[in-house]
Amino acid sequence: MTKIAIVTDSTSDIPVEILKKLNISVVPLTVLFDKESYKADGIELSIKDFYMKLKNSKVLPKTIQPSPGDFIKTYKELFEKYDEIISIHISKKMSGTVDSAIIAKKEFKDKKIEIIDSELVHMPLGFLVMEAAYMAGKGFESKSIIERINLLKPQIKSLFVPKTLEYLQKGGRIGRAKSLIASLLEIKPILTINLGEVSPYKNTRRWNQAKDEIVSSMKIILPEPKNLIVSVGDLDLKEDGEEMAQKIKDKLNPSELIRVDFGAIVGAHLGPGIGITFYDRPILK
Repeated sequence: MTKIAIVTDSTSDIPVEILKKLNISVVPLTVLFDKESYKADGIELSIKDFYMKLKNSKVLPKTIQPSPGDFIKTYKELFEKYDEIISIHISKKMSGTVDSAIIAKKEFKDKKIEIIDSELVHMPLGFLVMEAAYMAGKGFESKSIIERINLLKPQIKSLFVPKTLEYLQKGGRIGRAKSLIASLLEIKPILTINLGEVSPYKNTRRWNQAKDEIVSSMKIILPEPKNLIVSVGDLDLKEDGEEMAQKIKDKLNPSELIRVDFGAIVGAHLGPGIGITFYDRPILK
């Protein structure tokens, strides 16, 4: 049986216990606060410490993609145990991570490495990676795994709502004037991922309305799911995250729901907020 390793990056935000269970390797990005740099792996900088730094920073921290060398190191170690590698990463429109992986691949001319641009981030990427790792563990061939990823990619949906527009404004994703007007009007934009980029989905008034609208939108997007899989992510909003998780359980009855944190890379750009990822998982044949 061909042994296939699954690699991703730290923007997938997959919980550590799932990474270990499914034998997923992670190449971390780096977050830079002024002159201090930290691997965004939850170890060098915990989620709690990251958020404290984020709150106290006057400017948005920078995020840096892994180097080709980071990928070469990981791939080399994996090829000591595995025959092939499937490497699935954050959208090229959001990061140069895929480009670094492609450069690293050139160092392994006699090995099989498949580099995949997920066109996603956070748990939309995470669910793809988890699916690939599950299949690899069951002995599926790389062709079947890649076909499954391509099938699922457009089906995985996500809705994000930031608690404040401060971090989007700091990052240049929304102008200062627009941010001020939106704050005065108490507008809470719901965001999604479309064609590899973060895009507006719907504007709501007030925080609680935004949370209710996400649940209503999930029903519209997937009216009759047969196997609803959901993740509820947050940064420094545990109570809101738990409330959303309970609402989704009560109103949508998912087959599986997991709670996750926004990692440092997603959190650096969105700030405190909630992200819901969901899809109707087709039966694996």
